[in-house]
Amino acid sequence: MGESPSRSADASTGGSRVTTSHARPAGAVAPTETLTDIPSPTGPQFGPGSGMGGGGGLPRRRAFGAEPAFRAVTLAAGATILIIIVAIAIFLIAKAAPALRANTANFFTAKEWFPNEGRFGIAALAFGTVLTAVIALAAAVPVALGIALYLSHYAPRRVATTLGFLIDLLAAVPSVVFGLWGREVFIHPVDDFAAWLNRYFGWIPIFGSEGPYGRSVMLGSLVLAIMVLPIVTSLSREVFTQTPKANEEAALALGATKWEMIRTAVLPYGRPGIVAAVMLGLGRALGETIALAMTLGATFGISFNLIQSGGNSIAANIANGFGEASDLGRGALIASGLVLFAITLVVNMTARAIIYRRREFTEVAA
Repeated sequence: MGESPSRSADASTGGSRVTTSHARPAGAVAPTETLTDIPSPTGPQFGPGSGMGGGGGLPRRRAFGAEPAFRAVTLAAGATILIIIVAIAIFLIAKAAPALRANTANFFTAKEWFPNEGRFGIAALAFGTVLTAVIALAAAVPVALGIALYLSHYAPRRVATTLGFLIDLLAAVPSVVFGLWGREVFIHPVDDFAAWLNRYFGWIPIFGSEGPYGRSVMLGSLVLAIMVLPIVTSLSREVFTQTPKANEEAALALGATKWEMIRTAVLPYGRPGIVAAVMLGLGRALGETIALAMTLGATFGISFNLIQSGGNSIAANIANGFGEASDLGRGALIASGLVLFAITLVVNMTARAIIYRRREFTEVAA
């Protein structure tokens, strides 16, 4: 059988197409037709690989370098934090060095504070700072965790929303307001409570004072606990609400009560977040200034008695004495600020190490 070529015009491209047909017997399978396109000298072609339009060419974000630019911006933002921390440390060391050279007492072990006479130490101030912060956390953390669990797993939605808003609003109250309230109002019930503790538990050294009470470590710590409470509560509540529902439902399906479900599923999953919340509250407690300056007795000494009037902290001492200090006195105060800076860094690094050790559990539970 012969072949009969035919030519047809392609109206869309202006070219021509040559099609070759093969004669075949009836009932035979048609072979693949050979199609030859004859291009026409028309305008520019658009399509894949042309670099113009369609899906060809580089993406616009790569063409203009958006990815490297964004990476550089984020790197600069992270490096800025480190630069600021180093700059603060250099400033504190430079300003504190003259006073430390002129100091005749041991800066780390001496308890007296007479910078104008060249005798001052950080022992009493560091002790008061750590003591008030630890007592504040001991009073605030159990209450904060209980409120967070109630808001996340027990309270009705409307009650949880309203109460959560009020707790968050408590964090917006200025420190000076807490200090004034503690010194003028809260001091009276704390005095009565201190007298009651001495009457029934005076055999314990921390409650073994018969007065005067007034501005004491207990008053400052309780005011500080109220200030730390909304921070720990808010962060813990967010952590508890992110617990996978599958973990909670699995515990309930195995017959656990609600408290057993919280103890076995919610608390282990949220432990890194709880640690972060507590450490953030500790950082707030260590650096609090105005409230403690108004509620502590501004004395220099190391004593575990919580109800007797007295106590002091690094930040409160700086606030009380910086305005009237001489050049040497300001250098001594800046040196104490350097110690507080170091304590804060150690606390935050410890928190990060604890969270880092727990990250595997969090990833597996998620």
